[in-house]
Amino acid sequence: MQPDRSAELKRLLAQRILILDGAMGTMIQQRKLGEAEFRGPVACGLAGHTHDVKGDNDLLALTQPEVVREIHDAYLAAGADIIETNTFTATSIAQADYGLAIRAREINEHAARIARECADRWTALTPDKPRFVAGALGPTNRTASISPSVEDPGARNVTFDELRAAYGEAAEGLIDGGVDILVLETVFDTLNAKAALFALEEIFERRGERLPLIVCVGAYALGPDAGSVLERGPPRAATRGGLELLARCRADASVYRGDLARRRHVRVLLSECGPAEPDVGDGL
Repeated sequence: MQPDRSAELKRLLAQRILILDGAMGTMIQQRKLGEAEFRGPVACGLAGHTHDVKGDNDLLALTQPEVVREIHDAYLAAGADIIETNTFTATSIAQADYGLAIRAREINEHAARIARECADRWTALTPDKPRFVAGALGPTNRTASISPSVEDPGARNVTFDELRAAYGEAAEGLIDGGVDILVLETVFDTLNAKAALFALEEIFERRGERLPLIVCVGAYALGPDAGSVLERGPPRAATRGGLELLARCRADASVYRGDLARRRHVRVLLSECGPAEPDVGDGL
């Protein structure tokens, strides 16, 4: 596990805005890679794999690491302070679609090592501008709170324990690969998020160390009472030794912007929410 850089991050955040990198998926799509490129060299062990893997962007950490490295370098050259690992869909649950659930941990660790190498190289070039690696944990392609069938509202295609195990496995790979921060990305189901946070707490307690944690929530997916939903759920866990819980809003989010703004643990991203209401900073 990387040394805890929370103090350094908080010091820098008090001085200036830290820039997070941009999208990885669109940068990969620009490369127009085919099935052969996604499978990679024979040494990657996918020559006889029975599933198509084109579009499994996270797999490129194993099969085309130079592509991932070049994208990280491009964002760092553009001024990014923090780069996210190429692991948005690297849980065993999401990788099962490609028949690669068994390689999820490996993908996470390799992706983290690639990002770590890039960040360290750029930090050495510009010591006055340290770079950080954030390990991305995506939302998976299943939801614990919503039925996949309109005919059976009580049905579920994933359990809390399955999510907990999948997130824990991915996080272990990211941590062993050397990330500085963990980012729970694009939360649209707070039960999924709770499973992830539960898994992270287990890991931190077992290892006896913590990493800074950021939770990014699509507030529009939580409805008009988004603030109260968040206050009851992930924020308390996320802010135990963490950095911030970010509630991302759409421009037409006035219906719940005020509710979010009143919540102690939630920082509303005003640039996406439009003009601030008078009490928008209260309680932050």
